[in-house]
Amino acid sequence: MAAHRSGPLKQQNKAHKGGRHSGGGSAHVGSKGRVGPKVLCKKAKKQLSRVDQRHRANQLRKQKREAVLAEKRQLGSKDGPPHQVLVVPLHNRISLPEAFTLLQNEVLGTVYVNEFGSTQGFMLLSQVVRRRWFFTYARPGDLHTVLDMAKVADTILFLLDPLEGWDSTGDYCLSCLFAQGLPTYTLAVQGLSGLPLKKHIDAKKKLSKIVLKRFSEDEVLLLDTPQQAAMLLRQLANQKQRHLAFRDRRAYLFAHVADFVPSEESNLVGTLKISGYVRGRTLNVNSLLHIVGHGDFQMNQIDAPVDPFPLNPRVIQSQKKPNVAMEICTTDAVADMEEDLKVLMKADPDQQETLQTEVFPDPMEGEQTWPTEEELDEANDLLKQRSRVVKKVPKGTSSYQAEWILDEGDESGGEGDEDDDLQHEGFMEEESQDESGEEEEEECETMTLGESVRDDLYDEKVDEEAEERMLEKYKQERLEEMFPDEIDTPRDVAARIRFQKYRGLKSFRTSPWDPKENLPRDYARIFQFQNFINTRKRIFKQIEEKEAEGAEVGWYVTLHVSDVPVSVVKYFRQGAPLIAFSLLPYEQKMSVLNMVVSRNPGSTEPVKAKEELIFHCGFRRFRASPLFSQHTAADKHKFQRFLTADAALVVTVFAPITFPPASVLLFKQRSNGMHSLIATGHLLSVDPDRMVIKRVVLSGHPFKIFTKMAVVRYMFFNREDVMWFKPVELRTKWGRRGHIKEPLGTHGHMKCSFDGKLKSQDTVLMNLYKRVFPKWTYDPYVPEPVPWVKSEISSTASEVDME
Repeated sequence: MAAHRSGPLKQQNKAHKGGRHSGGGSAHVGSKGRVGPKVLCKKAKKQLSRVDQRHRANQLRKQKREAVLAEKRQLGSKDGPPHQVLVVPLHNRISLPEAFTLLQNEVLGTVYVNEFGSTQGFMLLSQVVRRRWFFTYARPGDLHTVLDMAKVADTILFLLDPLEGWDSTGDYCLSCLFAQGLPTYTLAVQGLSGLPLKKHIDAKKKLSKIVLKRFSEDEVLLLDTPQQAAMLLRQLANQKQRHLAFRDRRAYLFAHVADFVPSEESNLVGTLKISGYVRGRTLNVNSLLHIVGHGDFQMNQIDAPVDPFPLNPRVIQSQKKPNVAMEICTTDAVADMEEDLKVLMKADPDQQETLQTEVFPDPMEGEQTWPTEEELDEANDLLKQRSRVVKKVPKGTSSYQAEWILDEGDESGGEGDEDDDLQHEGFMEEESQDESGEEEEEECETMTLGESVRDDLYDEKVDEEAEERMLEKYKQERLEEMFPDEIDTPRDVAARIRFQKYRGLKSFRTSPWDPKENLPRDYARIFQFQNFINTRKRIFKQIEEKEAEGAEVGWYVTLHVSDVPVSVVKYFRQGAPLIAFSLLPYEQKMSVLNMVVSRNPGSTEPVKAKEELIFHCGFRRFRASPLFSQHTAADKHKFQRFLTADAALVVTVFAPITFPPASVLLFKQRSNGMHSLIATGHLLSVDPDRMVIKRVVLSGHPFKIFTKMAVVRYMFFNREDVMWFKPVELRTKWGRRGHIKEPLGTHGHMKCSFDGKLKSQDTVLMNLYKRVFPKWTYDPYVPEPVPWVKSEISSTASEVDME
């Protein structure tokens, strides 16, 4: 009997491939001793065993732990700067003198009470724990002082009330501090011992619930006895330090002493000598120095005076009584050596950073480009095409005269030429009017304000003009929400002249737009990076790897700052803190900053674009008039006329370059002098090519409807405007698309065609676009605000509610 043989149609199954699931041993057996090719790359891939991986993880963990311990031990030690503690009382019932009396106990250490300028503070030197603390304070109502001192403080000590925790002023202060970024903080309660013993437990439970609204589950310490003060100091010394990104890469200094030496030419400008401890990074004399609230300056030299608060003062045996040792000031001991130690570093003119903030373009230096060969060939082809046009002309007509004779099909072209002439004639008159009053025309034409009704119950001190302006802003904001970007076509000015700077786009998302097109004159004054992200990475890498020369962290130095106005030292002597930050390369130059912000929930007043606002961007404080735009990932971003509360927006402004990360706070100055927080966010980028596109929507009413055809009126009011905007696409509120077929009559009626049947309730719209730019209103000097108090906050809130 013959054996069965499979035919050609037998099913052939695939062989199983272990591939990725096989272990290392099977791969080694499968290779049969073959060695793979060598890969030529900079980073050789090194495979570690599990034991080696575990060992490496333990080493990294140990290194990080040692770095944290070293940071704790250095802060406040003899080799590091004093531990700077900012005390902020969050309630008006808290007594700062009592808290300072407990902390100034001589049992804790040696106390040096002094007024640094007019900012009161004291230095506490503890020989037991070998630490030194520098305590300062700031009232929550003095907003700029709190924010400025929080930028350089190592720890913020919040003093809470045992019953309420914080009042409205303290809550407003906490909102600003959280938005700016909090360093290490500690919570302490003052006055709990003054309550009856039966109410202690209930007060602690209530206080813990209040604290959880703002803070996480942090321990709340007591501050009523010297023992509790000692526990508080121990907590401050053992806390893990939280870092603020904008100050970790820069050297900064809090001025303990400031002296002014006027120059020989004028008493208004001179050399400012600032003494304090270097923090953050090594301070180089060739870098620029930014004094918060006053601008950027250069340094001449850095001196190294004797530390006025040494942790271990020298002990010298008296010659008369050898057995008696006395502590003397280090200044007396090294008086002879002072001259050798005084000058630490002098500025080198070749390596010193310049104070040039902007480019000064030559108005007579116009860029003239010569046409390329391709452009010349295109022009010749165009001339040949024109020469081939056949026209019927009278006998004896020259070629020059024939160019001016119109055919029947060129009637529309003739109207376009007339429009060009009209546009050219009205351009010079409308350009200045368009730039200066464009916002007012577009916004104010669509609304008619009712007459102000005077209520007899109003106080005589109420400013009626301010109330009218606020009412107008509220109406504008409401109309913008109901009819976004819609405006009425003006009847006294031709639409082709009024909107001559606008253009139509087939698609806002995909249509091309050159970012270098029609830039304003202010763009010739700014600096721009070829690649901002790579420049930022390169500078940060140099900071981490390169060892800078200069004053090390923890040294007590005196900075000689040149060409400083006398108002800076007057500002310091009046009680305001003097804080200086060193600048990274390029941070003194002007450019266009883009910041992502969100509206503060407590702010309800409408904020219009191009209004003057006060910015706290990282370590800077300045005034400027910003633009608002949508935060999207596209190449074009729609302009927003108001700061909306439902979504994050991007704020665009002319300002000095600042490398992110940096926090951003936006304030608005009220008529009574107070600064209200309106938005918070962070710095996005430094990019002048970010295009903010303003949209204008012209609306029309369908007059007669014939299936897909309709006669539209009230969008334009003359025939020439209809022909001018004929190429722009139309859309309706119910989703139809169309275009203009032809004008009807001379009053602006036009025949339009759509992709579907139009409803009589629908509205025909036309979108026009124009790129807008911020105004150059940068001012580094911010006026001091009126201090916030509880009564003023409540009155302001009531006014907003009434409105």
